[in-house]
Amino acid sequence: MMTGKVSKVAEASVLVTGAAGFIGAAVAEALMARGQSVIGIDNLNDYYAVSLKRARLDGLATRHGNLFQFRELDFADMSALTAALGSFTFETIVHLGAQAGVRYSLENPQAYVASNLAGHVNMLEVARARQVAHMVYASSSSVYGGNAKLPFAVEDRADHPVSLYAATKKADELMSETYAHLFRLPLTGLRFFTVYGPWGRPDMAMWKFAERILSDRPIDVYNQGEMSRDFTYIDDIVGGVLACLDCPPADDGAQKAGGSVKPHALYNIGNNKSEHLLRLIEVLEDACGRKARRNLLPMQPGDVTATYADITALTRDTGYMPSTPIETGVPRFVDWFRSYTGV
Repeated sequence: MMTGKVSKVAEASVLVTGAAGFIGAAVAEALMARGQSVIGIDNLNDYYAVSLKRARLDGLATRHGNLFQFRELDFADMSALTAALGSFTFETIVHLGAQAGVRYSLENPQAYVASNLAGHVNMLEVARARQVAHMVYASSSSVYGGNAKLPFAVEDRADHPVSLYAATKKADELMSETYAHLFRLPLTGLRFFTVYGPWGRPDMAMWKFAERILSDRPIDVYNQGEMSRDFTYIDDIVGGVLACLDCPPADDGAQKAGGSVKPHALYNIGNNKSEHLLRLIEVLEDACGRKARRNLLPMQPGDVTATYADITALTRDTGYMPSTPIETGVPRFVDWFRSYTGV
């Protein structure tokens, strides 16, 4: 049950966390393109090349000028967060900042505790203190763990995570449910499914594969290639995030997507199609104009063999309908990648 109200969208300011990140920068771009001012925050950590993050920010500032205000800070530091936001007013929050990556969570668990647990509570506290009209936050398809039932539906149990990253994202959903209950905060969690596209992340398979194929180095293919992912193009993701932001869950006691009767909804946001990893590699080979040399490896700890998003709830409540198959999205990514890297 969504309110569906989109009044005052044009003039409302939005706080976007993770604004230098892949999805965060793309969402900020779309918000400003429709006339909304954005306050972006990001700690610009070195999980991957800071130069890529700065290039995203520079593009936003160049294209949108005074509509974009950026502050470099770590939202896990509540005093720094409060001080930095003191002079700003904003009606909604898109909380996309987090320590990302399944495999890295095996190496540096404290980064996930700080950003994804303490940091998420801090953002909930900001939302409560400011009495924002809505906070949309990033969860992950990783919460489904080793769920054998495909496609994954928001009604499925998600309490058997196989990585610390997944566990922190499930915890974010639970903490959000508590805040929706105690403080009647309108909150929407989005379980993202393998997002790719121009300005994507270097730690993701799409980037790694393209880089290695174009430089004639072997690609690492885990589980002998017997994996499937619901690859979702960035433009489709952004459309879904904005559609959710414009439709805060109502505090009406009715059951929301994900099962809450509080003003808290959970949605899968994906392409609604699971692609075999070897098919993705074929599409990448075509886009790159050369064949990949494949280094077949066993399954990685914390990984899952398949993801597939059931987007029924999101489509029903917002009209979300992804429209970019990998045959269209992958060549767009490769064109951007070649331009950005000069490969």
